Amino acid sequence: MSAAKVALGERLFFEARLSSTGRYSCASCHEPAHAFAQALPRARGATGDLLPHNAMALVNVAYNIRFGWTRSGARSLEEQMRQPMLNEHPVELGLAGREALVCQELSQDPAYAAAFSAAFPGAAAPVTFAHVIAAIASFERTLISGSSPFDRYVFNGEHQALTEQAKAGMRLFFAARSGCARCHSGFNFAGNWRDAQGETGPASFARNGTSTQPLRVPTLRNIALSAPYMHDGRFATLAAVLDHYSALARRGVLPDRRLPRTPFADAERAALIAFLESLSDESFARRAAPAAAFSAP
Repeated sequence: MSAAKVALGERLFFEARLSSTGRYSCASCHEPAHAFAQALPRARGATGDLLPHNAMALVNVAYNIRFGWTRSGARSLEEQMRQPMLNEHPVELGLAGREALVCQELSQDPAYAAAFSAAFPGAAAPVTFAHVIAAIASFERTLISGSSPFDRYVFNGEHQALTEQAKAGMRLFFAARSGCARCHSGFNFAGNWRDAQGETGPASFARNGTSTQPLRVPTLRNIALSAPYMHDGRFATLAAVLDHYSALARRGVLPDRRLPRTPFADAERAALIAFLESLSDESFARRAAPAAAFSAP
């Protein structure tokens, strides 16, 4: 990590030349205004291919120990990034076989040539595909969010940061009766692959009760900014998500025994939504605003 490497990574994150069509970038799916997620139910690649999942938010991605919705093997941002860049089925950025050409184009840009030299001093060939990936990963590790009303209440002792309704929702969120915190755990309100497996075999908080593939438990930080929800973006609102789990409870369909066994009452649903909205960090959104306006050369 260095200031020069992060600055280069931010520039590359918005660089459309990092796609086969010259019209797509990392930010095309991971939009700053949506907590570096996307407003579409399922992402589309540079050539129009529909991807199987919703674009995952990059909030606090530096704290993850594994990456992706379904791939448990990627253990670093650098390793994970090769998937969207090089995937062919489906195509995401579509750079497979074009790595050398992209690096050549960037090296011929004087601004990029200087930025790579500053970010990787002493390298015999500063503009390499590995350095492109390393720089973007450095930028992504700066996408840190920890100043939400919840954080100010719990960590800073600002008792008025949460409304009474949100406090009631927090109690319910962490209660065994709701099951929320048993999947969305820890500082990031997320889960890693051991959580995605479930207590009763392959299962997931984000599942529909029919799939047998384990899916990652995503972060809830800045959740109010990252609709639509679930791995396939099927729900437009938090209310619809909670109604989904209430419906499962009414039918007695529990793909994971951590899920609630009884439906949420209207007041409980409203309280949970108030708490979930308190996980959004306005300062993070403001910091992301300059990035959203970034214009690549």
